[in-house]
Amino acid sequence: MTQYIPQMEPLITDADAVAVSDYMKSGGWLTEFRHTRLFEQTIAEYTGARFCATAPNGTLALFLALAACGVGRDDEVIVPSLTMAASATAAILAGAKVVFADIDADSLCLDFGLAEQAISARTKAVIFVSLNGRCPRGIDGFVARCRSRGIKVVEDAAQSLGSFTGGRHLGTLGDCGCFSFSSQKLVTTGQGGAVVTNDEDLNGKIGLLRDFGRTEGGADHYLSVGWNLKFTDLQAVIGIEQMRRLPELVARKRRIFELYREQLAGVAAVEIPRTDLTSVTPWFVDVLVDEDAKRPLMKHLHEHGVGSRLMYPALHREPAFATAGSFPVAETKSARGLWLPSSLRLEPADVARICALIRDFFAK
Repeated sequence: MTQYIPQMEPLITDADAVAVSDYMKSGGWLTEFRHTRLFEQTIAEYTGARFCATAPNGTLALFLALAACGVGRDDEVIVPSLTMAASATAAILAGAKVVFADIDADSLCLDFGLAEQAISARTKAVIFVSLNGRCPRGIDGFVARCRSRGIKVVEDAAQSLGSFTGGRHLGTLGDCGCFSFSSQKLVTTGQGGAVVTNDEDLNGKIGLLRDFGRTEGGADHYLSVGWNLKFTDLQAVIGIEQMRRLPELVARKRRIFELYREQLAGVAAVEIPRTDLTSVTPWFVDVLVDEDAKRPLMKHLHEHGVGSRLMYPALHREPAFATAGSFPVAETKSARGLWLPSSLRLEPADVARICALIRDFFAK
């Protein structure tokens, strides 16, 4: 029987298991300590950031970044409508009101011009989401214009580990950048997140906020209100091991995406967003098809042993975030968007099988 190909699954190796076993035998205390600091250092070195602080997950990493940037009650945070809900819920958790903006049709990321039009006297921050590792042109100018108006730019780079623009790693372009290490990410610790920044003052605030507002563990002197948003050394052990393999993982992800692009090139009904694989490491393989064909295609794939997943909905139309306004690009791309199998476990033969099924579907 042909094995079912899931849309996504983590890649955990024997080396990860050995690293965890060695740590457990060493008498480690599991909670964050030296391995967490080493994991943070590894992330900072890879991304080129001065500082890195881990968090329990990517959502709380975003919350930490926003809170450190001073976002609070009655503030507004601009968020692209096409993104994972965490981009918006982190702003709400910080006490702010979410203001949506439409996306750029080419990159599927925030439309900078429309974001600037959405700025008001209450705007405290903008969350720039580098969706699937992409970044539109003009990011530097946008960040500079925001800073000139006293507005912070927090990058939601949860899907962008291994992706660059202009030689700089995504997540290092704004005031803070946030990563996720959930089970579907390029590097996974099950759950987990991190905030990177080049701003020493912001890093100091993040350090306080993530550990009850105290300067060091075991010293119960509180300089500010904070939370328990620490990591664990057990997760860090896995993260360190996977970061060692990151160049290999990046190359593999890019090759998988390229194989899809090559084998679907002749299918007029399938559009693959423009992706520069010399700098972008796509998280998922995303395609755009006619809205009427999307669910029948998913059904066809599933019946032949292949999983897929709908792209994010436009958040402004979701009950939890319902907002008046016109965001036509986010609506159109969401309606057409589909994620194909994207696991690092995929072999060329798997991609060939998936693409053959897609070609057969549209040939009917």
